[in-house]
Amino acid sequence: MHSSTITPASAPLSAPPRRPAPRRAGAADLPGVLALLARTAAWLNGRGVRQWPAGGFPAERIAPLIERGDMYLLDGEDGPVATVALDGHADPEFWTAQDDPGSALYVHKLAVARGHSGRGLGEALLDWAGLRAVAAGRRWLRLDCAKENRRLQDYYRRQRFTHLRTVDLPHRASGALFQRPGGLRGAVPAVPGSVPVAVPGSVPAGVAVQAAGAAGAVASSPGRGPVPPERP
Repeated sequence: MHSSTITPASAPLSAPPRRPAPRRAGAADLPGVLALLARTAAWLNGRGVRQWPAGGFPAERIAPLIERGDMYLLDGEDGPVATVALDGHADPEFWTAQDDPGSALYVHKLAVARGHSGRGLGEALLDWAGLRAVAAGRRWLRLDCAKENRRLQDYYRRQRFTHLRTVDLPHRASGALFQRPGGLRGAVPAVPGSVPVAVPGSVPAGVAVQAAGAAGAVASSPGRGPVPPERP
């Protein structure tokens, strides 16, 4: 027989710890974002993954994401500990008219500081992005990643993404295309106008609460509108 621990009725039930909600990056965040992306790119390149430039991204690549309100951060004590860009821009070299590009939001620049890896921040940000896709009326959450990085591709499969195909262009290191339904991990594809529901048991309760809270926090923050459906 297994023993059980009973919480006394007088003791308050503890809620799952909540991670900080993602916030939209502002102009003052550019140096911190560039530094985190550069460290992540160096770490990737040190392991033979060439998806990102070895020295990180130039400011002119990242500043427009911040100006459009497409870059989001998780803050730590010493600056951002995770970044993700989310928008309606389907890379035309990868996504075709047959993919119905307007039916999805697209994840870019997902990075977690090495000192905070293994804490589920990437998973929580992807769940948050899935909820944002639902809020924007999009059916899918999509991304592309390095063609040769099987470990990263397996990571996205574990996050319930489906590999659609790999576009092999000689001038692009990326090209493995993935998508999953909007909403939390394990959600079923939505009928237009409905909200995807996660398959029972597919998402740990704590992560679901954190992701849902994060999506609500950004959506309801003063002066923060919904994610723009398309890049201008």
